[in-house]
Amino acid sequence: MKILFIGDVVGRPGRQIAARLLPRLITRFNVDLCVANCENAAAGFGLTPKVYEQLKAMEIAVITSGNHIWNKREIYPLLDEHDALLRPANYPEGVPGHGSCVVSTYAGERVAVLNLMGRVFLHALDCPFRCAEAEVAKLREEADVVVVDFHAEATSEKIAMGWFLDGRVSAVLGTHTHVQTADAAILPGGTAYMTDLGMTGPRNSVIGVNKDIIIEKYLYQIPKRFDTAKGPSILSGAVVDIDGKSGRANSILPIRMEDE
Repeated sequence: MKILFIGDVVGRPGRQIAARLLPRLITRFNVDLCVANCENAAAGFGLTPKVYEQLKAMEIAVITSGNHIWNKREIYPLLDEHDALLRPANYPEGVPGHGSCVVSTYAGERVAVLNLMGRVFLHALDCPFRCAEAEVAKLREEADVVVVDFHAEATSEKIAMGWFLDGRVSAVLGTHTHVQTADAAILPGGTAYMTDLGMTGPRNSVIGVNKDIIIEKYLYQIPKRFDTAKGPSILSGAVVDIDGKSGRANSILPIRMEDE
């Protein structure tokens, strides 16, 4: 089976390029399931019910997130209502939502998606490694294919998670930094790995934000409102080809497409 995972969708530019290019990508690569990290899809920070519905209409089967999922409180009820709208599983017990789900491909094959968040340079959450170990053991009882979105800042923490889960999951794919890395690989145990899928959003920006605002902030160290940049966009992510029976990844192909 082929799973298309789209990196962090940022604001309206990200949603627009995803809507334009996803149908083409699904057809071109014969995609069986589409997953996307959308924690920045509403005006660059957070997610709203309206934007959630727009994303679901794009044939995105599972929406993952990270630390910015809490920026807009109106999404909180939907986190409880929709199993395939995820927040990181290693948040403390009692927060809204779910950290994992099991969905079916177009052909009816079962796929589990696990959302985790790192702790280095981020919030002091529960240990993502111990959480991953417990969650994967449960998910493997329901699906042979398990895909992990590890939303983390430090490359070392992401790489460590890849090795930690090698042979136990089908893919460990990093999100959060918005910069696509050139290290896509199949690890020895059969797990597809990539440190960061990259950003789906405005190309001429600083990780999605108006570049002039960010440059001024670095120059003067004065707090600034972060506005999503405008202009041409890019879509970033990866297509992972997985053996549906063994759960081992056959290949991983990074994707980076620009507006035509």
